[in-house]
Amino acid sequence: MASGKRKKKVEVVFLVCEETGDYNYTLRRKSGGEKLKLKKFCPRLRKHTLHTEKKK
Repeated sequence: MASGKRKKKVEVVFLVCEETGDYNYTLRRKSGGEKLKLKKFCPRLRKHTLHTEKKK
């Protein structure tokens, strides 16, 4: 019996605030595809800002 083989690699990526450059969030996602751009909360500015994906 085959033990659980992964078909796609999962990589750890960071969501970096566009305004401050802080690494506020980490995600595990499948490699490939477009870079994420999400509006997330930035604790330093205490408001929602655009965050972009950055690899390790």
